[in-house]
Amino acid sequence: MSVDDLFRLSIGIRDNPEVDHWFNKRPDELGRLAQDWFNVMRSMGDDVLELVHDGHPVACIEDVPFAYVNVFTRHVNVGFFRGAELRDPSSLLQGSGKRMRHVKVSPVVRYDAEGLEQLIDEAYQDLKRLL
Repeated sequence: MSVDDLFRLSIGIRDNPEVDHWFNKRPDELGRLAQDWFNVMRSMGDDVLELVHDGHPVACIEDVPFAYVNVFTRHVNVGFFRGAELRDPSSLLQGSGKRMRHVKVSPVVRYDAEGLEQLIDEAYQDLKRLL
């Protein structure tokens, strides 16, 4: 895939108040879980920008997204825009789309948090290499 083939959004900003507002509207346990995972995305580097796209928080480098979170009734999706290309030794990724994949997490179901953190890091590093 070339840089020209990347999905692009408007440029986000660091510590976007619109993203913080999104989390403030979800003060329950799932909202906190989503925020925890989004904070992992934020911590990847000083070049991580954020915005709300299609109704949920997205982490980008420049104008290219690498990951997002979304809250559902019983779980949180931690998603990856180029997830189909990520190594997934723990088999956490779900979905069958051409590019995107996600991991469902819940406060009541055990999941591999270390494996998920590695996926976020890989998605970030992969995009940095492409850009």
